[in-house]
Amino acid sequence: MEPLELRRAVEAGRATASELGFQVDDVIVIHNSDRVVLRLIPCGVLARVAPYEHLAASEFEVEVARRLADVGAPVAEPEPRVEPRVHVRDAFVISLWTYYEPVGSQIAPADYADVLMQHHAALRQIDLDAPHFTDRVAGALSEVNDREQSPELPDADREFLSNTLSGLSAAASIGKAGDQLLHGEPHPGNLLNTKRGPLFVDLATCCRGPIEFDLAHAPEDVGKHYPGADHDLIHQCRALNWAMFSAWRWRRNDQMPDRDRWRVEGLNRVRAALDRCELG
Repeated sequence: MEPLELRRAVEAGRATASELGFQVDDVIVIHNSDRVVLRLIPCGVLARVAPYEHLAASEFEVEVARRLADVGAPVAEPEPRVEPRVHVRDAFVISLWTYYEPVGSQIAPADYADVLMQHHAALRQIDLDAPHFTDRVAGALSEVNDREQSPELPDADREFLSNTLSGLSAAASIGKAGDQLLHGEPHPGNLLNTKRGPLFVDLATCCRGPIEFDLAHAPEDVGKHYPGADHDLIHQCRALNWAMFSAWRWRRNDQMPDRDRWRVEGLNRVRAALDRCELG
């Protein structure tokens, strides 16, 4: 968010928590992109604040977290001292979560695979209407094919991303019989190492698909410790994930920090991933 919008978002998060009875003497911005994550001190609350157009996604995330917490999934939970819901204030949507103090040790690949298996097992216990991962691919493809939405994307790269997204989406979705609910983006930034153990966050990306789609977001060695994983499919999904990432960086309104560098790097990562799965 730009500085002015960020100040409004911080105030919306602070005011919402204060009205619910939490003491907020200070606010630390933990993450700032299209939405912000705030640590509220000293009440021990984490606030996720997003523009109003993210209302549906925020409500979906809270519902996913609530259901997963009920079955003991390794996820960050909504703040238990208030009703788990999304609040609206000053054109922002705010959800409140438990703050978990991070611990410094890196999560080993075997432990990463273990917690992802636990998460997948918990996801199989809940009934949830979630989109298929190919719906997300279709959204990225729409951005690439719409010059008004991605006006700065060079023609050659536009064709490359379009062909990659459509081709890999079709290849990765052939065996839908094995699909299940997934985290959607369980990359290292969405797995917190806490005193309670590793916990997944950012649950709004929950979707249906093969477990390999999730494994493709994790560090490469994690898949080696996940029994039954199809490693060829992991490579395809990794290329697909980088193609989606790259497509989103070319959106006219993308707000990712250091976007210009990631536009170039994203395309390079797609090509490298395609080489790995012998589709380049």
